[in-house]
Amino acid sequence: MSDALYSSCAEVLEICQSIKDDLEAILDPETGYAPRMRHIVHEHIEELQDVHNSRNLQDEIEILQLEENTWALLQAVMPARKTDPPRTLSASELLLENPYTPTSTLAQAIMQASSLLTELIVVREWLQETAPAPAPPEANTGYWKFTKHTIMQSLRTGQGQRDGLVSEMDPDAVNRGDGAALASDDASYEKNLLQALYGYVRAGRIDDAVEVCRRAHQPWRAASIRGSLFFQWKALSTQRKDEEESDEDDEELESFSGNSKRTLWKSTCIRAALSPTLSDQERLLYASIAPSSQTASILKTASRTWEDHLWAEISVMCEEKASRELSRLASGSFWEGGLDALEKGVPQTPNSQLEDEEEEWAKEVTKSLDSLKSVAVVDGAPADHAFHFSQLYIILDRTDTLLKVFAEGLQNGAYTPSTFEYNAMCRFFAHLCLFLQMIDVPVPPVPTQTILESYLGVLEEAGQRDLIALYAGALGDNAVQRYAAFLVSLGLTADFAERQLALTRASDHGLDVEQVAKTAAERTLTDAFAALPTLKDPLPSIINLQPPPNEAETFLLRSIEWTTFLPETYPIALEQATVILRYFLGAGRIQAAQTLLTLLPAELASIAEPEEVATEYLHYRQFFVIWETIASVVESQAQEAVITQGKGASREAKAAWLAEYRGLIDQAHDQIMRLLTTEWLVSEEYDSGPSAERRRRDLVRIRQIFVPELILRLHYLLFSSRKLVPENLKRALELANVVADSRYNLYEDFMNEGGRSLAEYLGAVRQAILAGLEHGGSDPFRIVGV
Repeated sequence: MSDALYSSCAEVLEICQSIKDDLEAILDPETGYAPRMRHIVHEHIEELQDVHNSRNLQDEIEILQLEENTWALLQAVMPARKTDPPRTLSASELLLENPYTPTSTLAQAIMQASSLLTELIVVREWLQETAPAPAPPEANTGYWKFTKHTIMQSLRTGQGQRDGLVSEMDPDAVNRGDGAALASDDASYEKNLLQALYGYVRAGRIDDAVEVCRRAHQPWRAASIRGSLFFQWKALSTQRKDEEESDEDDEELESFSGNSKRTLWKSTCIRAALSPTLSDQERLLYASIAPSSQTASILKTASRTWEDHLWAEISVMCEEKASRELSRLASGSFWEGGLDALEKGVPQTPNSQLEDEEEEWAKEVTKSLDSLKSVAVVDGAPADHAFHFSQLYIILDRTDTLLKVFAEGLQNGAYTPSTFEYNAMCRFFAHLCLFLQMIDVPVPPVPTQTILESYLGVLEEAGQRDLIALYAGALGDNAVQRYAAFLVSLGLTADFAERQLALTRASDHGLDVEQVAKTAAERTLTDAFAALPTLKDPLPSIINLQPPPNEAETFLLRSIEWTTFLPETYPIALEQATVILRYFLGAGRIQAAQTLLTLLPAELASIAEPEEVATEYLHYRQFFVIWETIASVVESQAQEAVITQGKGASREAKAAWLAEYRGLIDQAHDQIMRLLTTEWLVSEEYDSGPSAERRRRDLVRIRQIFVPELILRLHYLLFSSRKLVPENLKRALELANVVADSRYNLYEDFMNEGGRSLAEYLGAVRQAILAGLEHGGSDPFRIVGV
């Protein structure tokens, strides 16, 4: 499906959502929601038809044509359902005022008095508008010219009448039952002409059918077709559609048109349609211009598509309803009842009886239309196709049931995902739900959510990321969760800027950005931790060189981005950051934890609530400051050989280096001692529950990894620098007193499998004591007392 189709539909949705309070604008026949959608689909059809191998795309074109027709149907029926018609006089009231009221005016009044009849006529017009274009018959230069030529040739040659050929040229010559026929060319033309005339009638193009008859030199057939028009004579009508009619020419007012004897004409057409002496094509033509219950079977037999069946049913129902109502009024109408009607007057029928009859007729209509669910078709999509089902339920005003059925189909796997038809159906139904919501037509919430979710999946698969927020915003209470799920699904494919833009779109479409960011972060954390190994003993080693973060760790790292785009979500980012740091440090992944710090805004350090989280975060920052200082000491120490032993090095350079080296060691010593003596990462919360217990357990684990590590690293920094800074050996031994001090319980952090052991530290202390004897003497503790 073309990407332009998705974006064009979204553009229409945005435009109409901006004017959703203007019902008239949304239902506008030219610029409203449904006409715009229809136009978009029509343009896409034309694009596909212009493709070189368009035959291979025929199935897609047919689906799009069904969608285009469905949008046309919605535009046809919804305005009448959502707007109140103006008050008009009923047919009986018109006759009370003027018994000479033309039947066309009465028929119009009958239609306006019944909302159901009005809708059926609108649907019939829609079926006629969307009918296939009829194929005009070939040009004809005369009336039955081949038959005429054959007869005249026989007379000139004295051969007499040719067997099987008509001897007269009147229109009924072939219908007298004597078996006489036309010349083969004329018979073929006659058949093609009748088929074309039916096509014009089926498409509602009566004037074109009349013109074709005239061009075929059959004016009598043109008169027969024009007999379907109701009698109209404006000079006799008391009704004026608008003030402009008062300016009409007198000649136009005095002229009349239509059939004043239409009832007689109709009965004649019915008899002709039922006559076995006429050809099937001619019987079908008469049945189509005068549809009735008697000739319905003829129309149905000739129906090849589902639309043909629907047109036949509705045409019969509309014609029968109008005829029945006109027959009821015949005794009060001059044109229906003659002069006697002027004396009898208009019959009065109680309103209760009229209402009961209308209700009974509505049931008959519903029953007739329901029968089309399973009607067999010869051409085109079957009756149970989703779009035909949709059209039928739109006509029946059962859009809530329609949405429920389609949503159930999605859930039950009735449609194959990722196919063109599936994508087209999801797109149509998603926009149908939103259209109905705009015009205040109730939609079932759960099916609507299912449909919109499915369309969001189609958009995601199509790579239409910039459209997700627009449709997710229509999910109501579930909008935040769904859009957050989409953000999480971006994974590592979107960079920082793309993620920020995706989150910003949430506010553009009315979503709570803070909630979206929070939910996206929470979901990302959940997904990331599900893919990462759990922390368990033994403790990890942090001595060896560590590999860069893998995909799962990177996913966890970047989860922090969702809460760092907006200052309003910084408190959430703070909590999330401590959770991530807790995991990385507990896994011994120091570089990954350091990378996380580079992604965090500096403002997080100034957040004071909740106190436990803020304190934990500051403790992590304290640790990484120390870690960087230790790295600086090691780097400075590596320069010793270059500075002190290199040729050409000045005494001043050596003194400067030594001062820097001494200062870095002092800095590391002070920082680490401050950490060791200030209950670093010692949890003081008293909350119960699995999450609180897990947090306490993780903090203990981090202390067991890094407290011994810092102690040992500080010891070796002091010990290894003893020759350049002699007093550092004493400080290394004094560190052992701090480790043994019961106020700090640092020795407890050495007691875990896999971590630095107390024996390892004591071995380092022993080495320092022995180093105190390097310059002579037998007192191992002399260096401490110096």
